[in-house]
Amino acid sequence: MVEVIDGDTVRLELHGVREDVRLIGIDTPETKHPTKPIECFGPEASAFLTRLLPVGTQLRVERDTEGRDSYRRLLLYLFLPTNDGERFINLELVARGFATPLSIEPNTRHQRHFVAAAFDAQQHSRGLWGACK
Repeated sequence: MVEVIDGDTVRLELHGVREDVRLIGIDTPETKHPTKPIECFGPEASAFLTRLLPVGTQLRVERDTEGRDSYRRLLLYLFLPTNDGERFINLELVARGFATPLSIEPNTRHQRHFVAAAFDAQQHSRGLWGACK
């Protein structure tokens, strides 16, 4: 792990090369868009991801069908190893209300999990669901 750019974008070092990585299947409120204002709960999403993935964190990454987006960022699912398994970072951001599902074909392997997690977060007013009207 190198650094968090915002709530759904990180910069990783992979095989000695620094790569900008967009987390697949999710979207967090904007904090660094050149033409959009900072959106409700965007700073909180970025801060949460920064706390979850401090510099030096080792991750397992997983690709889907399409490897890069139109900005040439790698498209990945991120997994944080734990003592009893691993945490699926993309899914956790949705489940805690920091992100909403964003399905872009053909990278939809975990779409149903993201939608279910978002529904539960919304029903319980977690994160942006409770903070942003």
